[in-house]
Amino acid sequence: MEEVAQISDEIPQEELARRKDLSDMTIVTIDGEDAKDLDDAVSIEKQENSGYRLGVHIADVSYYVKENSELDREALRRGTSVYLVDSVVPMLPKKLSNGLCSLNPNKIRLTLSCFMEIDGNGAVLDYSIEETFIKSAARMTYKQVHEILDGDMATRTQFSKLVPTFELMRELSLILRDKRARRGSIDFDFPEPKVITNDEGVAVDIRIAENTIANRIIEEFMLVANETVARHMHSLELPLVYRVHEPPSEEKVQRFVTLVRNLNYKFKAKKDVSPKAMQNLLFKIKDTPHQVLLSTMMLRSLMKARYSHENLGHYGLAAPYYCHFTSPIRRYPDLMVHRILHEWIKGSLDERRIALYTKVTQEAAKHSSDAEVAATDAERQWVDYKACEYMESLVGNEFVGFISSVTSFGLFVQLPNTVEGLVRMVDLADDYYEYDEENMILFGRRTGREYHIGAPMRVRLAKVNKDLGQIDFVPVEATAKYEEVESDDGRKTKKTKKSSGKGQKRRSRKTRRSK
Repeated sequence: MEEVAQISDEIPQEELARRKDLSDMTIVTIDGEDAKDLDDAVSIEKQENSGYRLGVHIADVSYYVKENSELDREALRRGTSVYLVDSVVPMLPKKLSNGLCSLNPNKIRLTLSCFMEIDGNGAVLDYSIEETFIKSAARMTYKQVHEILDGDMATRTQFSKLVPTFELMRELSLILRDKRARRGSIDFDFPEPKVITNDEGVAVDIRIAENTIANRIIEEFMLVANETVARHMHSLELPLVYRVHEPPSEEKVQRFVTLVRNLNYKFKAKKDVSPKAMQNLLFKIKDTPHQVLLSTMMLRSLMKARYSHENLGHYGLAAPYYCHFTSPIRRYPDLMVHRILHEWIKGSLDERRIALYTKVTQEAAKHSSDAEVAATDAERQWVDYKACEYMESLVGNEFVGFISSVTSFGLFVQLPNTVEGLVRMVDLADDYYEYDEENMILFGRRTGREYHIGAPMRVRLAKVNKDLGQIDFVPVEATAKYEEVESDDGRKTKKTKKSSGKGQKRRSRKTRRSK
């Protein structure tokens, strides 16, 4: 913080003089309504050859966070910003993340820009990476851009000068998305929760986060910029922190292939399977009864993305080169990518610096991967806590959801708002159920009833534990197996009748349904 206090709010004229001036260009940011760290902006122009000139302009955090400074060491230690439901634990102090580095409208900001010449098929024909400064013309939200492109006259009138820009952006984003689909980039369509809190920070609602054309515009533009930068640095054989996603293991592939074929889908795969084959299967199962099951199991069969100093490609994106270049305010690997790019632009990457970066990128990649896992866990735990906080007042209510996971100890049921709870095996009291691990099914020995991923299920909310982030459901069909009992304080509660010891013992075994 002492270092941050010494940073001037004014950018020296000599620094502006050596950069390319983009302050007169129509450049905008598009983010969520509550975002304050605006680290990416975009511009677009139609070319005479029917192509596009896309500009992706990223906050130049490396100008302020100097190598080996206290700021730099603390940013590396944190590795990433952590986005909780109602707050942010930032990687950088707010003076930088929300102020000097944030691409706020009508403010001169230092940037690193990637310009790409893209044809009508989505191919990047040419590109340049330049040190620049910009003045954002507008701070747009996803909602506003969606309204403009959806024909909302009031919003179109409000931003009339920018309407052609957004229409052009939509046009290019659809081309880029189609190109990714053709090469086999895997796109899952799982709903994400958005927790609504009141002024005291208490969860009052949970909704599905919208994923509109405005979100997809930014997603496609950031993806193509990240790929372009990674391909450029790899071609120069310079050290870099890559974002990698390795192919799934042979064992996981075979388990998934077995499940697919058991459901009578044709799926060609031997020792490995291409991402295009995975994406083709997603197209095939769309809107079928098996969509949730196979999409879920496909995701579980894949490796987790991570950072690496080696270029191992990105399986999920079907991209041979990929890095994170577009979010240096909130991710340390992006900051390091910027630092290396600056030295390449200035021509100062001599053998000594290359040797240093070769070592440093390896260490930063490992630490950033670990920090990302910790941050993701924290974010999920806080969403679970807030989900429990919201559901607490709804104990006793009935809901219709779908089975999102099947285990040897019970079923997880997900509600339409993405809240998930457990139906324990002991509460499936109408039969003795066996667990078929291969096909992810619980099978009733006497009734023949099957519980499988994707099947609808009516449940009652039985219990909520905020501290553990756990929600317990009971199946409505099994309520006949419950009896009301009176507690010491006179309140009526419900409990299950005890099963016989023999039944309890049998339930502890994992068994498979015979074919």
